[in-house]
Amino acid sequence: MLEAIQIAEVVSMLFYTTLGLLLLWISWKVISWMSPFSIIKEIEEDQNTSLAILIGSVFLSMAIIIAAVVIS
Repeated sequence: MLEAIQIAEVVSMLFYTTLGLLLLWISWKVISWMSPFSIIKEIEEDQNTSLAILIGSVFLSMAIIIAAVVIS
């Protein structure tokens, strides 16, 4: 089983995982920069559930798009 694993596959998996996480982090920074209020304060302190659902759905959609690009 271990003989079937290629070192190139492991390296590419680590590279694309890092790339995907980097792109999600950059998108979080852009969303935080563009919003007129503190998203973290709204979610944590003010318990804004709708904003949390919205941000979660944005990240989920971005993750699906990044995964589709990486796979292709």
